Amino acid sequence: MAPVQIADKYDIVFIGGGSGGSGGARRAASYGKKVAIVEATPNYGGTCVNVGCVPKKLMWHAADLSDKLRQSVGYKFKGVDHPQFDWATFKPQRDAYIKKLRGIYQSNWNREGIDLFDGHATILSPTEIQVSHPGEEPYTLKTDHICVAVGGRPTIPSDQQIPGASLGINSDGFFDLEDQPKRVVVVGAGYIAVELAGVFNSLGTETHLVIRGDTVLRTFDPAIQGVLTPWMEHTGIKIHRQTNVTKVEGEPGNLIIHTDKGEKLEADVLLWAIGRHANTERLGLEDLGVKTTPKGDILVDEYQNSTVPGITSIGDVTGKWLLTPVAIAAGRRLSNRLFGPPEYKDDKVSYENIATVVFSHPPIGTVGLTEQDARKKYGDAVKIYETSFKSLYFSMIDEQHKEPTKFKLIVQGPEERVVGIHIIGQGSDEMIQGFAVAVKMGARKADLDNTVAIHPTSAEELVTLR
Repeated sequence: MAPVQIADKYDIVFIGGGSGGSGGARRAASYGKKVAIVEATPNYGGTCVNVGCVPKKLMWHAADLSDKLRQSVGYKFKGVDHPQFDWATFKPQRDAYIKKLRGIYQSNWNREGIDLFDGHATILSPTEIQVSHPGEEPYTLKTDHICVAVGGRPTIPSDQQIPGASLGINSDGFFDLEDQPKRVVVVGAGYIAVELAGVFNSLGTETHLVIRGDTVLRTFDPAIQGVLTPWMEHTGIKIHRQTNVTKVEGEPGNLIIHTDKGEKLEADVLLWAIGRHANTERLGLEDLGVKTTPKGDILVDEYQNSTVPGITSIGDVTGKWLLTPVAIAAGRRLSNRLFGPPEYKDDKVSYENIATVVFSHPPIGTVGLTEQDARKKYGDAVKIYETSFKSLYFSMIDEQHKEPTKFKLIVQGPEERVVGIHIIGQGSDEMIQGFAVAVKMGARKADLDNTVAIHPTSAEELVTLR
């Protein structure tokens, strides 16, 4: 039996109550439409709220504070040489905050008249969804539109692929750790691997990072890779290059990770951070002819339409830009197009010049094309401006703790239109948002040059590059 009174017919049903589903549902409700969300877990808010952006950023803040406490010795603070982080006490405090956020999501839906159905959704047709919950009779929702926003989950190799792989955890499992491990092996070179390895290391865990190539963040601009990879090693992270895990033995808390280099790495925790895949199983998509990629991502057009009329999809499950703000934007624009005023009839997300941040140590901000992509697109019309320096903050700090900063500006054509900005260094995570607006608006380098700098800041370097 449904937990709330089922409407005779909904204008739209969102399958998934994460960032995209919630954003789309609330926008549709703002137009006075009858809206429902079907959510299979109690984790309202999806990956970002529960096992992604928010708890990860809280852990990054803790790790950043640990770094700053060590650095504060240079500013003549006493008694802070060896800060101790109490993971076991911090975790329930962090979890309580996440629980509060879940409650806020539910309260917002209730206040805005959005019906919430807890259970697993199976799409019977473009206008019907069956909702099932263990121990209860399934029921059917009728709707004019369906939006699949079920997100994704971390990938772990099977034990057939790598014997003992299941002894490891994924990024979701990171947030379940009750105590701080003394030794950890992280496998992966993407932003999740980099961020979690950085948190472990800054908080005092012996950290190994196993990567298949020579650098981390291989899809990022080479300038970023070239600064972050050696700096991670400088801070104590042991990077195992061109290496693959071949076997895992032992038990959680006492693992031996074998590599194809003949190494035997001992660890309390093995964390796989090798990618994500879509949660599209058991939705009934194949029976309806909704096309997906081999990874399960739903194929959509520029307006979020799937290959079956009436069924749309947004967010991570589409495999495009796995970022919370992108999912929210896609959900809102979908509802604008379906239910908004005439000026929104062609509303859609632009996937060009989306800014992103990596919460590494130091953090990274990037928007636009990498140098390789720019040269591929514009050829010899590309020009590079870049600078490397240490920010003023580090002038009082021992050499070993002075984090690097590198800014890179990519321009093209005689007008020197800015097509890419890539920055790494203290404050880059906050700095990039404003510059992303400039890139989105088609700023030229002359526009940056004509902006009076704010001194002394690191950001001023981007408007004084020569």
